[in-house]
Amino acid sequence: MTRHFRPILAGLVCIFLATPIALAAGLVYPPAPTGDVIDDYHGTAVADPYRWLEDPDSEETAKWVAAENKVTFAWLDEIPERAAIRERLTELWDYPRYGTPWRVGDRYFFSKNDGLQNQSIVYVQESLDAEPRVLLDPNGFSEDGTVSLADHSVSDDARYVAYATSTSGSDWREWFVRDIETGKNLPDHIQWSKFSNAAWMKDGSGFYYSAYDPPREGDEYEQSNYYQKLYLHRLGTAQSEDELVYERPDHKNWGIGGYVTDAGDYLIIHVSQGTDERNRVFCKSMTDAASQVVELLPELEASYSFVGNDGPRFYFLTNLDAPKGRLIAIDTTRPAKENWETLISQGEDVLVNVGMVNDQFVTNYLHHAHDVVRIHALDGKFVREVEFPTMGSASSFQGERHHTEAFYSFTSFLYPTTIFRYDFTKGESELFRDSGLAFDASGYETKQVFYESKDGTKIPMFLVHRKDLILDGSNPTYLYGYGGFNISMTPSFRVHRLVWLEMGGVLAIANLRGGGEYGEEWHQAGMLQNKQNVFDDFIAAGEWLIDKRYTSTPKLAIAGGSNGGLLVGACLNQRPELFGAALPAVGVMDMLRFHKFTIGWAWVSDYGSSEDPEQFKTLRAYSPYQNIKVGADYPPVMITTADHDDRVVPGHSFKYAARLQAAQGGDAPILIRIQTKSGHGAGKPTSMQIEEATDQYGFLLRALNMELPQPGR
Repeated sequence: MTRHFRPILAGLVCIFLATPIALAAGLVYPPAPTGDVIDDYHGTAVADPYRWLEDPDSEETAKWVAAENKVTFAWLDEIPERAAIRERLTELWDYPRYGTPWRVGDRYFFSKNDGLQNQSIVYVQESLDAEPRVLLDPNGFSEDGTVSLADHSVSDDARYVAYATSTSGSDWREWFVRDIETGKNLPDHIQWSKFSNAAWMKDGSGFYYSAYDPPREGDEYEQSNYYQKLYLHRLGTAQSEDELVYERPDHKNWGIGGYVTDAGDYLIIHVSQGTDERNRVFCKSMTDAASQVVELLPELEASYSFVGNDGPRFYFLTNLDAPKGRLIAIDTTRPAKENWETLISQGEDVLVNVGMVNDQFVTNYLHHAHDVVRIHALDGKFVREVEFPTMGSASSFQGERHHTEAFYSFTSFLYPTTIFRYDFTKGESELFRDSGLAFDASGYETKQVFYESKDGTKIPMFLVHRKDLILDGSNPTYLYGYGGFNISMTPSFRVHRLVWLEMGGVLAIANLRGGGEYGEEWHQAGMLQNKQNVFDDFIAAGEWLIDKRYTSTPKLAIAGGSNGGLLVGACLNQRPELFGAALPAVGVMDMLRFHKFTIGWAWVSDYGSSEDPEQFKTLRAYSPYQNIKVGADYPPVMITTADHDDRVVPGHSFKYAARLQAAQGGDAPILIRIQTKSGHGAGKPTSMQIEEATDQYGFLLRALNMELPQPGR
């Protein structure tokens, strides 16, 4: 494909002298002149008038960002109820939140946030009854809380912790090592790691990690990330001395990650290819210094998740010949498929995770998008099911194979995250840490409904609202969706949603195709050439909510982030008259160019690529940026993004906002809220989360013509 880029420098010279856009609503948007960039895609000319906004570091973009934020916050500042929303959010947010504990050796580790701390603190204790002491406090990493703890891993002897930090929400990681006993850092420091864990060697002398070559200076947040490599870092040495364990210069798009088996006898190398659920698995003996990497599962034909091993007998969760998952055993001395053994066969529910605790398999299933956990013996025979308080989601059981105890967290929409300890000898759960949140959920309810999409497919949807809700079409409704990358929307607790419920709102979470709620077939039904199914599912959810009189168009808001931002943008273009407001967050808005930035190329497995003639046609048909209709009457929209988002670069939202503002034919506001010193979402400080939720609910209060009830009603 040949592309022709016409010069736009002439337009940029007078960029801030162009005529402002004025609306009847009184808003005056910052000038955003159009360049004359036209790309040739397989003989089809496609204009990209706001290409200049892809450069986040240019002076012109910086001025535009500042001007847009000025307009947005001036509009938000005129909402008098915003202060009350912020106050209530802060009040509810101020409760202790615990992470799931885990045990290494005789020590226990857990995270805790007292309530309004910007970042959670990691603690260590010598026993469950011992006094916890601070191990890692990310709140001291930076004054404003924008440097977060991205990951951490404790050595098998519980002597050291390797931990990674992220600055301003970036995917880039810097690794450090801390002595757990003394609380002091070692001199070890690793840079330019991304999408990586730390896998300790059994003797604690070092760990494996994944990294990229340093990016070009000044291009750290936009440059494409290719050629990931697996390294071994030995404690007390410089990063320049790290051993290159595995790389594939012949496959620039391979993601390479390492994992050390519980016995320390093998290094498992997980080889991914973008976000494709399928992967390869290689391994290397760690008991034989002369051993080479063996390509155990060399074909990209299915997903394989390593569970554990007994010597050469490896256990894998796979969807090969089982789109809803099965557990298999492979004898690595006889790895041919005809020798594989199925331990747990595919069932009606989706097998999404398997762990090993108490010399048993702990299996996590999805049953109509909520969790069921079952215990199986090593031969695969069913032992028992773990009982949960209500319909919800459970984290993976945190425990080692020889332990008789494990910890897990359980949550649902109205059930704050609660920690339980599971005793395998008794087969019972006991409450370990309650949330202590001061909120009375007795007046609210959660239910699951099923509605028909455009093609007749039954789609599940969770609804949360007051028990005394009157179905008269007047209820403000927040419809959220994602629909991609095999990610399932299961019940989860988000404290800010309580404020929406108190405001009289209905929360609706649609389980769209493209997710993993019903296995790989459900995923494939919403990817590549089938992506329109996802939009049809979401639109049908809105129509169902209106038809059943939960809400009406003037009261219906749609929201989604990342791939969900794409969802909102596409549906807004296709059915602008159906919705009363829209909140697309950190969205993938330019489907013709997403693969050109950072890790965007990895999404080609789910989306396709404009470099393929047929896939270009599909992408062009729904891409939010390219399908904005000039003169259409769009509802109120507030786009959110962040200046350090190196997952979905902010240029997507910048270009989309500028084009939508210019095209708007009605009086409704088109705003963009650009967070500084923040990224795609991970590690966002509590203070930023509260401010963002305040602005979103304030926006909806005005956009949906709502009245703010008294707190606690």
